[in-house]
Amino acid sequence: MANNPVGPVDATQVPRYAGETTFARLPRLADVSDADIAVWGVPFDGGVSYRPGARFGPNHVRQSSRLLRPYNPAQEVEPFLRAQVADAGDLGVNPFSIDEAIAAVEAGARQLSATSRSLLTIGGDHTIALPLLRVQHERHGPLAVLHFDAHLDTWDTYFGAPYTHGTPFRRAAEEGLIDAEHSVHVGLRGPLYSRLDLDESEQMGFAAVHCRDFVRSPIDDIIERVRARLGNRPVYVSVDIDVLDPAFAPGTGTPEAGGLSSAQLLEVLRGLAGLDVVGADIVEVAPAYDHAEITGIAAAHTAYELLSLLPGRPR
Repeated sequence: MANNPVGPVDATQVPRYAGETTFARLPRLADVSDADIAVWGVPFDGGVSYRPGARFGPNHVRQSSRLLRPYNPAQEVEPFLRAQVADAGDLGVNPFSIDEAIAAVEAGARQLSATSRSLLTIGGDHTIALPLLRVQHERHGPLAVLHFDAHLDTWDTYFGAPYTHGTPFRRAAEEGLIDAEHSVHVGLRGPLYSRLDLDESEQMGFAAVHCRDFVRSPIDDIIERVRARLGNRPVYVSVDIDVLDPAFAPGTGTPEAGGLSSAQLLEVLRGLAGLDVVGADIVEVAPAYDHAEITGIAAAHTAYELLSLLPGRPR
């Protein structure tokens, strides 16, 4: 590894509204000798059940990340100095075949993971979490999955289809990818098909922190609950941007009222400092429904906090 990571473009030399649109104006993967962390786009939304458009999410988040700066005061780290972070571009995904898309994401993630310590993936819809978990499982074994979402995403099928954005964590549980003693949903809310939805999710190994808990409990108590559940296991963080209330993330495919604020989501992520976070994704940003980059900015800052948690270079 190079001793001095290549960081973002200097904003005192090139205005933030100019230049190439990489995440946080970081170098492209091809422009560095190697990378500790790769930021990767997967523009696929063939698994959505309501509003399409998340295929345009990766570039929207990149555009919304132009104002990110090198020092993170909340976590007291310089994420682009402690690790070489690079933008790995987008995966070319078949938009007409879910099976082929899943296979391509899995192969692409495996290839990137062979040369980078960590992978932060920007979707795309939540279908992509399954192949990403498969690759992380190969490296780390069963994963403590921290899943931020308004929805369980543990349903069995939609219209007979077993692979959609509402089914990845059921398939992951069936494949033995998750640690059933240390995984948790955060931000659940809204109507369900039946009480069985919650019961089945619990049987698959997911504890649950509902949005109403954020109203009733101090956020430090919620962070403590989440950390206790995750324990010392390798943690994979999957963030569906619809965990945020539509006031903070209108640009998503399945919005639900009563969600988290941006501040609450970022605080919980910051509360993970010191845990063994091995990879992450941010999904379901659909820019056609966004206004003034509200959703894109929330997703970009979520990515920034995740980059501040992912492991830096060995010392």
